[in-house]
Formats: sequence, structure tokens, C-alpha cells
Amino acid sequence: MGVVSVKDVAALAGVSPGTVSNVLNRPDRVSGATIERVQWAIDRLGYVRNGAARQLRAGQSRSIGLVVLDVGNPFFGDLIRGAEDKAVTAGITVLVTDSRENTDRERTQVALFEEQRVRGVLLSPVVDARPSVERLRSRGIPVVLVDRALPDTSVSSVSVNDVAGGELAVRHLIEQGRRHIAFVGGPMSIRQVSDRLTGARKAVSEHNGVRFEVIDTPELSVPAGRHAVLDLLGRNASARPDAVFTANDLLALGVLQELILAGNLRVPEDVMLVGYDDIDFVQAAIVPLTSIRQPARLIGETAIDLLLSEADGDPGFAPRQVVYQPTLVKRASTASR
Repeated sequence: MGVVSVKDVAALAGVSPGTVSNVLNRPDRVSGATIERVQWAIDRLGYVRNGAARQLRAGQSRSIGLVVLDVGNPFFGDLIRGAEDKAVTAGITVLVTDSRENTDRERTQVALFEEQRVRGVLLSPVVDARPSVERLRSRGIPVVLVDRALPDTSVSSVSVNDVAGGELAVRHLIEQGRRHIAFVGGPMSIRQVSDRLTGARKAVSEHNGVRFEVIDTPELSVPAGRHAVLDLLGRNASARPDAVFTANDLLALGVLQELILAGNLRVPEDVMLVGYDDIDFVQAAIVPLTSIRQPARLIGETAIDLLLSEADGDPGFAPRQVVYQPTLVKRASTASR
């Protein structure tokens, strides 16, 4: 048998092609008995709907583009899962791309989504989101920013208050009695990193006698964290930080690995350590890491809701800037002993 059509399914089920279409697209209009008969015919014939043809007829894509900074970062993995779980219930496919924190890659990916006429785009921008947002919106493609916001309130966004997160982390270290704190993170062109640093500086400014230094990194990865801490290992005790706050958990894991391999510094006795994102790996580390938790899945779910509301022309839709508050999760890497 060749390609099975809707007409073939209708003939076997003893219904009209329009009824088969209703079963596939508007099942609420069809009786339960009819749905069972049509589904039996679909299974018997092995019918698979032609999604591309359906999209052309409807004039509307069933796909959403999602551009993240680093698909290897478990934070974005959780965000993607949240977006996909919500999208599936709406019959939408999420197409994920990884900019790798590179603006040229981001522009190329946005252009590809534009060519594919996706229903909308979720974007976690590397630096300035405005060029990509303007390009997509000029083509009638709605955009929601994830893990980032713009001053422009006409653009919906879902983010976390990273300034508050940085402040939470460093205030906790100060409350644990630490007086020389290093911030490890970069590049500073990434807004989330610079906001976390801003929060860290704010906490330090509110306490006298606390020294603070910044160790810039080229990327937010485990190897970058390991490399960043090498300079600290060679210092004498008076010049060495007694606490480290990293811009994400991957950096924190790298710092922890290098400290353990060096063998002469203990966590948390000699150096306390706080990460950011609270990915699953940090609680299973050899020294479970204190971290700032972001609701990654909820960010993805909320972003899909906002995007579909705009894309579907919901009469009650208005752009929203949703900002979640981070929380501190305390573990062994900052425990007083």
C-alpha cells in the first residue's frame, strides 16, 4: 500500500473525511464511539498525519524556536524540559539551538528560525537582545526573553533577580564569618554574570572589614573554574580568600575539584564555596555545594505560556516581565564546624 490518506481512514471507519479531521484536530466535536472507530482505522492502516501539509493549510507553524546560551549547562537543560513539557500539552514542538555564548551563532540561529516561520521564539541572549527581537518582530514572530529582561516593557520576559541572588550568596558567606571573598565568573558581557557580581558587591558594601576580589573567566565551565583557582593555591594564607562565590555551579564544581586535587586546602574549613543555579550535580559532589536556586523549569513553562498567548492573539494578552526570586540552598560547602 502507498501513503495512507485521510480518505482511506474515513472509508475504513465508515465516516466522512471531515469527521476524521475533527477527530485529529477537534476531538471535542466528536462522540467517543466515533473517536474509537476512527482511531481503530488509523491504527489498522498505519496512518501518519502530514504535519508539513497541515501547517501549510493552517498558515501557522506548530514549532517554537528556543535559543539558549549553553545546552550543556544543566540549568538550561531543566529550562528546556519545562518548556517542552508545557509545549507538548499545546501540540507544539520546541526546536532547541545552542548559541555557545557567541553572538554570531545567535544571529545565525535567529535567522534560521525566521526562515522556518516558527510560531515564536524563546531567546536567552548573549549580550544585547534588541537586534534579534526587532528582526523577529518585524516578521510578525513573537519573542519572549528567558533568563533575561529588557527595559522595553513591550517585550515579555521571564527571569530571576540575579542581583538579589548575588547578594544572598555573599551575605551568607559573611554571616559565616568569612572576611576575604573572591567572585569567580565571566565573561562580564553576560548580563546574568554582571548582575550576580553587582549583588555580591552590594552585600560587601554593607559590611566593614570585608575584602573582595574578582577573578574573571572566559566561560562558565568546569575547566574555567579549575583554572581560575590556580592562582589562589600559590598564595600564603594571609593573601588567600577564605570564601569563593562563583557565577554558576559548573564553575563551583571546577573550583572544588582543583582545591581537592591540591590537597592542602579543605572545603569548608579553609575555603567556603557557593555556586549558582542549584543544578542536580552539586548535591552529589564530594562536598555537597551550597548554591543559589533558580526555578529553571518554571521559567521554561512560564515563557511558553506567554509566547503562545501572544502568538494565538489572546484578547487578554499584555506583555509581562515575570521576575522570580532566587533562594539560598545551604549544604556542606559553607557549614560551620
